[in-house]
Amino acid sequence: MQHGKALAIKGVMSLVVLYLVLGVGFGISFGNVLLITLILGILSYLLGDVFILPKTSNMMATMADLGMAFVIIWLLGMAFTSLSVGSMALAAVIAAIVMALGEYFFHIYILKKDIGFGNRYRTSHNY
Repeated sequence: MQHGKALAIKGVMSLVVLYLVLGVGFGISFGNVLLITLILGILSYLLGDVFILPKTSNMMATMADLGMAFVIIWLLGMAFTSLSVGSMALAAVIAAIVMALGEYFFHIYILKKDIGFGNRYRTSHNY
């Protein structure tokens, strides 16, 4: 149940950010924004929030999310849209930075709620 609630929070946050940046800012269709959100959300939750965060710190997990978000948004954007490489890279950079800011605070929530497969081994929370 905790993972479901966390995924819902992350999904709403991601959809809002990606729609504002990619949809409103760069004219990418809502359907493509939704697809990017779903793929990015699942991958970043599993890799960044469940795997990396419990073993490292909030800052390390946030930086991993930043890099992962940029790559995933850029590559999926190139596959799903007709934007130029440069325009899509700019959109991905902006979206990844905004997503990373949100992820930092989302990680604090994850740590406080002790959600994650490795959190029980953590001796202190590094917010």
